[in-house]
Amino acid sequence: MILDHLLTGMPQPLGDKQVPSSIAARRPVAGPVFLGTLGLNGDGVGDAKVHGGPDKAVHLYPFDHYAAWAAEQPDMAPVLAAPGAFGENFCVAGVTEADVCLGDVVGLGDARLQLAQARQPCWKLGVRFGLPVLPRLLQKTSRTGWYYRVLSEGEVRQGDNFTLLDRPHPAWTLARTLRVLYVDTLDRDALDELANLTGASAGLRRLAGNRLANAAVEDWEPRLRG
Repeated sequence: MILDHLLTGMPQPLGDKQVPSSIAARRPVAGPVFLGTLGLNGDGVGDAKVHGGPDKAVHLYPFDHYAAWAAEQPDMAPVLAAPGAFGENFCVAGVTEADVCLGDVVGLGDARLQLAQARQPCWKLGVRFGLPVLPRLLQKTSRTGWYYRVLSEGEVRQGDNFTLLDRPHPAWTLARTLRVLYVDTLDRDALDELANLTGASAGLRRLAGNRLANAAVEDWEPRLRG
């Protein structure tokens, strides 16, 4: 894996409601850029209650998905013409959710990262593309991308190689994780394992624990519809 594009940006007003968001603000930078435990220098989030933080320090979106979206949803093509269409910090080709696992530890430049969770698509993606159904489509297709936490800070730059250093949970590909989250939503054995999976984000482990405790799935509508 090579870091094809490194993107940063600060929140700007988004959509009719003018909510602060960086989803349309991130632009490629060559680097080097310092990557700390809360993200990249020069990057920010609009709503710190649901975005950012140690378990969502940087977001990677697979460039391989761009062609699929353009073929399936031609109206998305103008936004897909440039990297950063999904508000990602890292744009990388040649890897998808089927190729990575929860807890993966990777080296990138001078930093060391750990894959903490999949992105949970929200309504801002629909505003970004003018396609309100898009968050549901990302969830349905499992083309969500993922978040890294930063284990060791350091400088990163466009063109750096990702080096896999550790894979503690090879059975927990992100594709499998997304199936548990959105298809086999009350698989108690899988949820029990997920609730105790080291390296997974606190939010993901809490979600799995809540489903077990309540024997019910959380309400997705506020996230998907806004």
